[in-house]
Amino acid sequence: MTLPAAIRSALSLGLALKRLFDRAIPSSEDDAPTTDLVRRAQEARRVGRRDEAATLFRQVLQTHRNHRGALRGLRDLAAETGRWPDALDAQKRIIGAVGSTERSPETEWLAVIYYELGRVELGHSNPGGALAHFRNAVRTDRSFLPAALALGDACETLGDHREALRVWERAAEVAPALPLLARLERAYRQDGRPSRMIALYREAIDRAPDDLALAVALGRVFLELEMLDEAADQFEKVEVRAPGLPAIHALLGAVFERRGETREAFEEYRRALQLGHAFDWPHRCDVCAAPAPTWQDRCAHCQRWNTLRPVRM
Repeated sequence: MTLPAAIRSALSLGLALKRLFDRAIPSSEDDAPTTDLVRRAQEARRVGRRDEAATLFRQVLQTHRNHRGALRGLRDLAAETGRWPDALDAQKRIIGAVGSTERSPETEWLAVIYYELGRVELGHSNPGGALAHFRNAVRTDRSFLPAALALGDACETLGDHREALRVWERAAEVAPALPLLARLERAYRQDGRPSRMIALYREAIDRAPDDLALAVALGRVFLELEMLDEAADQFEKVEVRAPGLPAIHALLGAVFERRGETREAFEEYRRALQLGHAFDWPHRCDVCAAPAPTWQDRCAHCQRWNTLRPVRM
């Protein structure tokens, strides 16, 4: 039976008023003693008194079991000291307590913790144990690149080349990042599929036509396959838009050298050396804008995971 329009309107109004009053009434989590405990805990953590901070956060949780600030404080303390099982326990409680608008950043944190748990297992020479954690990280956040890379690497270590390829291909469908494409390129090379190597980068460029790092990677594949005209064309197009990159001139030098054009090769090598010695594509952190010479799973400056992206020229 369908509710009359007047009743539906009244119900909608009642729900809207309830939400308004809920926001107006202070949460019990924000009472003065609790706020003071959280402030003292945060200050203790800031000055390095981690045990004291943890004790204060736990005091908050004795009266407010799902206090998000206290749980996040305990999670962060656990992460800082590498106690990832404790961080996982806190993060699961956070996810159970937050609203849908907060779930995305908290889900990212959960993927980070699963990833670090997997890295711990790898450190103990247990790739099988790491596999489950990396899978959990990928399921939690499909865009978390470090976990996708590590999951495929663990599969390869265990001898499952086909599964590694599937992992990387699925991740590349979400975001065709350079480290993923490099692994896929290597796998296609091992399988003797040069045409797939070319298609891999062409598909990525179709999705991100302004990403010059992908154009350079395709040119490098052409160079490896001795498709020298195609390689030169790729590198020269990039050189027009980014003339100050030493990698471009070094690669152009290699093309000319293989063609037997010694003078041109020497000139490109000379320009590459004058510009610098960083021949990897530079990256920058999305969060703090700190530069990095190449991709890493974590920004060395702000310590955030999965934030480094190729510099757009």
